[in-house]
Amino acid sequence: MPHRVPATLRLLRPAQWLKNVFVCAGVLFGGHLGDPVALHLLLLAVIAFSLMGSTAYILNDYLDREADRAHPLKRRRPIASGEVAASSALALGAVTFLAASAAALAASPRVLLLVVVYFTINVGYSLALKHQPVVDVFCIAAGFMLRILAGTTGIGIPPSGWLLLTGMFVTLFLGFSKRRAEWVDAAGDGATRRVLAHYSAPLLDSFLAVTATGTALCYGLYTLDAQTIALHGTANLIYTMPFVLFGLFRYLYTLHRDNRGENPSTDVFTDPQLILCGCAYVAAVIWILNGR
Repeated sequence: MPHRVPATLRLLRPAQWLKNVFVCAGVLFGGHLGDPVALHLLLLAVIAFSLMGSTAYILNDYLDREADRAHPLKRRRPIASGEVAASSALALGAVTFLAASAAALAASPRVLLLVVVYFTINVGYSLALKHQPVVDVFCIAAGFMLRILAGTTGIGIPPSGWLLLTGMFVTLFLGFSKRRAEWVDAAGDGATRRVLAHYSAPLLDSFLAVTATGTALCYGLYTLDAQTIALHGTANLIYTMPFVLFGLFRYLYTLHRDNRGENPSTDVFTDPQLILCGCAYVAAVIWILNGR
């Protein structure tokens, strides 16, 4: 059955732009939700990370094109399948890189720096780091953390230390969830991803337990932190804790029962209960912060 989405658009992987919801954390929790200047800078940062993310995916697909042709699913990618010529893909990557840099610079020089660091990490990941156990997941988590920093310090919003720690743990949680789903899919033999041979289900489950616990503890401490209470004028953010716990437990449930988790950016937005939990969480945060 032919693809309905044009090959060039699929090459950009727009579904992965959902990851940039992490850029919005600073505006939501920094008390700038109604600030039009902050929202404008936030939009520029989101555009910058979206386009730079597409650039990284294009580069990765270009470097892996030969290996992808031997993979049952990845062979359908635009470059591997021959729908997009390698030279055309590189040209498109150059355009998205320049557009991302322009959007980032329009936001602030700090956002530009963070976007360039993000791309540099992705280059290292594509060339070698994705084959190094644990390092590979920290590279994935670093991409999310850079998004959080872009939406905070990058646009002039001081980040909370507890919020940054929460972001670090939740992104590591998602990264190890991805590896566990891939490990189960590949039966741990590393045939589809070399680094999987270094992992095991018990090891990955241990990593998940540590990162899920860290996420819950750091978020709870963030809501109770004196600076958070002073900033928002309320101590009621603690009442959003049940949504965070349910989201973590539900994600683990789908990971173990349905072997989902290989694509966190879409899994979160396709499970009805996770969608409902996420919407309820955001609504509760906005209601609490605006009802102080």
